[in-house]
Amino acid sequence: MQTRLLGRTGLQLPVLSFGASSLGQEFRSVQLDEALNSVRVALDCGLNFIDTSPFYGRGMSEVMLGIALRGVPRDSYTLCTKLGRYDLSHFDFSAKRVAESVDVSLHRLGTDHLDIILCHDIEFVPMQQIVDETIPALRKIQKSGKVRFIGFSGYPQKIFRFICDQTDVDCVLSYNQYTLQNTRFVDESVPWLKERGIGIMNAGPFSARLLTNAPLPHWLKEPESVKAAARKAAEHCQQHGIDIAKLAIQFSCAHPDITTTVAGSANPVNIRNWAKWLSEPLDTQLLADVQAIFAPVRNLGHLEGLPENN
Repeated sequence: MQTRLLGRTGLQLPVLSFGASSLGQEFRSVQLDEALNSVRVALDCGLNFIDTSPFYGRGMSEVMLGIALRGVPRDSYTLCTKLGRYDLSHFDFSAKRVAESVDVSLHRLGTDHLDIILCHDIEFVPMQQIVDETIPALRKIQKSGKVRFIGFSGYPQKIFRFICDQTDVDCVLSYNQYTLQNTRFVDESVPWLKERGIGIMNAGPFSARLLTNAPLPHWLKEPESVKAAARKAAEHCQQHGIDIAKLAIQFSCAHPDITTTVAGSANPVNIRNWAKWLSEPLDTQLLADVQAIFAPVRNLGHLEGLPENN
């Protein structure tokens, strides 16, 4: 698996990373052996950067991941979790909760340190708190050795400049905004972040199943025009004997300024396919065809979080 350097952290991360949200049954019911095996397969395939959160499965993802990683040498993988979001509408970025959350995550994950911790979905709260209270609290914890690097994650592009103009962070994570259909992360934020030496991470190459052949989840917020274009693009790929998911993951992982792209699944077969697809050449003509299909709805998305944060 190809690796890239994450900003100024010194971390070399695989271009494709394992997202453990599925271990928390965020998308479907998951069997224990299936969940544990998916982690081992991810590591075997070189996806040795693992991303999770206490929000995923309301703690279940971290617990399952901790079990799966028992006996695995700690220096053989890089671990990221988050804090601040604990349920659909439960957010707490206070300094007190920061300290508690880090300790709880360490216990669940069975480790004495986190390589990266991110403030999770900061667009749902008044973001000045992240600058004034949350990040300073994390810097104190960083000095204790429990956390190596800190950052934040979210969906609206506005959040990156708002935070990084006021304080220093080591890395950021954007999701669903560098895909076959939506490239706002690169169009609006990546060059700016790169200039400042901030580590750049992407998640959601399939845009919550939009760019797969799987049935779309009922909670998917994208406009109907985007969903229709995605079905058309998937059909076009199928006519050429290609799964649109293959094109999606190849595209998202190819950008040289994005260190890693996080994709999640509790299905080991999917993970092996992803690793295999990344070793194969990208069909540039098919990519051009799909981008033409998406052209009328390119970069159309939805609002997430507080209106003022979009």
